[in-house]
Amino acid sequence: MRPFRFLATFDEDNDLAKLPELARRAEAIGCDSFVIPDHLMYPAPLLPLATVAAATERLRVGTFVLNVCLRHPAVLAQELATLDGLSGGRLDIGIGAGWNKPEHDAIGIPFEPVGTRIERLTEAIAILKGCFAEGPFSFTGKHYTITDFDAAPAPVQRPHPPLFLGGGGKRLLTLAAREAQIIGLAPRIIPGDVPGLDAPSITAAATEEKIGWIREAAGDRFAEIELNTYASGGPTMVTTETRAKLQDRADQIRTSTGVELTLDELMESPHVFIGSTKELTAKYLELRERFGISSFLVNDIEAMAPVIEELAGR
Repeated sequence: MRPFRFLATFDEDNDLAKLPELARRAEAIGCDSFVIPDHLMYPAPLLPLATVAAATERLRVGTFVLNVCLRHPAVLAQELATLDGLSGGRLDIGIGAGWNKPEHDAIGIPFEPVGTRIERLTEAIAILKGCFAEGPFSFTGKHYTITDFDAAPAPVQRPHPPLFLGGGGKRLLTLAAREAQIIGLAPRIIPGDVPGLDAPSITAAATEEKIGWIREAAGDRFAEIELNTYASGGPTMVTTETRAKLQDRADQIRTSTGVELTLDELMESPHVFIGSTKELTAKYLELRERFGISSFLVNDIEAMAPVIEELAGR
């Protein structure tokens, strides 16, 4: 059974000037990694991650996750290999196909159908690996063409930094099962001008289905894969009024999605974290025992510090 890994994060409400302090605090309480999302309303991720690496000694850094549709993968490989060098080999590469249509619309980049975006991601992964390998390489795909390109610099981690892919649909999780070292279990997104949550996809039953897809596609390498989840069903809440707060969350989900989830479904969900310190500690242990999930993104490290200190590395 894999030891617990907790990922701290930075959001748009945080002060960039306080980032080194926040990173050192995350390291002190036992977080394994510090990750930054990739959205146009957030600070750009790679420069702040270099700051995090410089301010800490062992904390890994990562993207959660880069939208490959916004960047050419060969240029991205140069940035990532540089960051891996600056961090002394502490980089995890979270990368995905993008899901937020309004961001694309705002800057005039077409938001392609999901199948096309996954094709683009598949080619991008091949190019990243080619750039990270030794010597020149060529690639001809539907979306990218690389000709005798000898990329520099080389990453510290060989053959490449761990790849972190996530998703809620079968196509993306199948790709992740074949290519990634870390897989994020995410809810499915209902497409549209305003993307929505597919509420049933945050349940334990949906999680079992997703892990089944991963297991089938990964084959013999399934045991090598680390599984991650995060509180996509709403912010983590440390409280002694667990049932009441779960009911509030159920009401919020029903209002926004039209779907009624029971309190038991929310209690079991790998995407909803509401309870006392003791209850949340027990939930992390149960999720690892039941699903093999050992990696968790934590959006409020101060509230969760007692849980992280209890379980980190255990």
